[in-house]
Amino acid sequence: MGGICFILAILIVMAGIFVYFGIKGSASSLIPLALTLGLATVNGMVGFVDDYTKLVKKQNEGLLAYQKFLLQVIVAVIYIFVLHRTGYLTTVLYIPYFGIEWDMGLLYYAFAIILITGIVNSVNLTDGIDGLASSISFVVGIFLCILSIALENLSIGLTSSCLIGGTLGFLVFNFYPARVFMGDTGSLFLGGMVVGSAFLMNNPLLVLIFGLVFVIETFSVMLQVLVYKLTKKRIFKMAPIHHHFEKCGWSEIKIVCIFSALTAVFCAVAWFGIRI
Repeated sequence: MGGICFILAILIVMAGIFVYFGIKGSASSLIPLALTLGLATVNGMVGFVDDYTKLVKKQNEGLLAYQKFLLQVIVAVIYIFVLHRTGYLTTVLYIPYFGIEWDMGLLYYAFAIILITGIVNSVNLTDGIDGLASSISFVVGIFLCILSIALENLSIGLTSSCLIGGTLGFLVFNFYPARVFMGDTGSLFLGGMVVGSAFLMNNPLLVLIFGLVFVIETFSVMLQVLVYKLTKKRIFKMAPIHHHFEKCGWSEIKIVCIFSALTAVFCAVAWFGIRI
């Protein structure tokens, strides 16, 4: 439950920022940021309940899978509904690299809910070895910070600052050998921040590029389960895929460094899909 550390730090700082903008009379400009922060925080609360349940039971059983997923879907539905009601969300999906805008109508909402829950859980799956999820999120934060300057988007700039400051401070204690673990509390919060940033830039598909390492982690689990059910054989020594490399003899530090470097490459690729 170490994620509480950076969640509280981020919330305290952001509360100060909201008060400052409120005094200036421009708090309304931060509504999308407030909603995204709410998405991350409530997901973090779902993770907290899961972690706390494990502690109470004193075994590796928290919320049941369907219970956790149902709560995440409810959170995503509320986030999308409020974004739409406040006028910060349309049903037009921008296709990166091709410059195509596709009005999906009602299908957009189903797509958005699937994307949000998918990315949130992907970050959760990535949190399997010391410093991995926090290091990758830190790299994503740097990318979003640079992106906010190009887009002149204050909300993305503040979101990226939260990711950078929160994860960097946490890495002091979470990098190998970890003395503090974020648990589902922290990983679900980070997942909400990452996917929420894509909606802040009105380019949700881009998260599949700069967050591709997270996506690969989830895909490796799905592939492992599917192949095993069909053939009773495993294609990875262990899933998610970072555990496969661990079983191959890679050190945790090597995995974290390579996965973070790959994320930097994917962020560079994502840059060319930005709509300015």
